[in-house]
Amino acid sequence: MDNKINIAIDGYSSCGKSTIAKVIAHRFGMRYIDTGAMYRSITLYCIQNDIITNSEVNREKLLLHLEKISVSFNFNTESEKSETILNGVNVDSEIRKYYVSEKVSTISQIKQVREKLIILQQEIGKEKGVVMDGRDIGTRVLHDAEIKFFITADAEIRAKRRYNEMNKSKVSFQDILKNLLERDEKDSNREINPLRVADDAIVIDNSNLSHQEQNDFIFKIIKKKIESND
Repeated sequence: MDNKINIAIDGYSSCGKSTIAKVIAHRFGMRYIDTGAMYRSITLYCIQNDIITNSEVNREKLLLHLEKISVSFNFNTESEKSETILNGVNVDSEIRKYYVSEKVSTISQIKQVREKLIILQQEIGKEKGVVMDGRDIGTRVLHDAEIKFFITADAEIRAKRRYNEMNKSKVSFQDILKNLLERDEKDSNREINPLRVADDAIVIDNSNLSHQEQNDFIFKIIKKKIESND
């Protein structure tokens, strides 16, 4: 893509933000950055190092460890997928597990964690040609992104999608729904960069949209923006 633009995608948990971002990246030759994976990686590190127990975080211990945590992305040429690397180890599968999901909002509320990752994300964004998804991308990380999408969907529909993805898990639908609602509450009401719709964001409720309908709508907006930059 000659005219490089940045695309910010925000929205609630399990709305398909990452899937949308990956499709955009593939279609328009952009670099995809999964910021949620970055927060999940730090959460996994905290679990592995006894920094978080149940929902209690040892903040003093976390601050001592924070500089030791390195999160990066590696593009696997064989699978043609981006992998999340935590301190040199591929954790892309592990960070998607429920025991990490149920604690990630607690870790992501911590100011020092957000500051560390926002600086890294903004540095990546300076390169342009980036599509990035998360909770505060359009409002804080890439506030000058050329296109901003905010993805939403009914909570029960999101929980059902998540449940179907985890059909081999012993986690119940009600537990998943409860976790999503709790994450929505924490994300929307945290003191540091809460989840909200940017003033210039395009809101997409995909509760009743097919993937094709959603993609056609999004692609049309991106193509128009690219053409206007020519």
